[in-house]
Amino acid sequence: MMQYMFAPGFFGTRAPFFMDVMIIMMALLPLALYLGILWARKGFYDLHRWYQWLLFFLALVVVGWFEYGVRAGGGFARYAQLTSLPRWLLIGCLLVHVLIALLTLYWWGRTLVKAERNWRSRNLPGGYSLRHIRNGWRTAWGIFLTALTGVWVYLLLFLF
Repeated sequence: MMQYMFAPGFFGTRAPFFMDVMIIMMALLPLALYLGILWARKGFYDLHRWYQWLLFFLALVVVGWFEYGVRAGGGFARYAQLTSLPRWLLIGCLLVHVLIALLTLYWWGRTLVKAERNWRSRNLPGGYSLRHIRNGWRTAWGIFLTALTGVWVYLLLFLF
């Protein structure tokens, strides 16, 4: 089942197919998020709202697919054996990435739930807008840092 996930990737590294797909999705997520921000800036609030929820749930599905691939593929330890870099460096970079990713996922979900609550009570756009904008930009920075550190871990594991 799902053997295609473990076929050789298309970037020419040691990474399996699912890792190459994941790295593309991760790299594109900040750009996709920015598109939603632009819609809000132009006043398309309902489109912004639905798009953000779609991105959030899509990210959850992709992370679940990725986690399945890592576990079914032998886990981090198996992938770490493919590189010549010291294990402490790989684990340190992975921990930084996972910490940023988990905090960002929590913050993103929190921002969406609060925004939804304020949208339904007619405080968005309105009295809650400035706080929502700040929370949204913090989420965007977290997503950017998650993507950056994810690419970093990918390069360490599969390029060096």
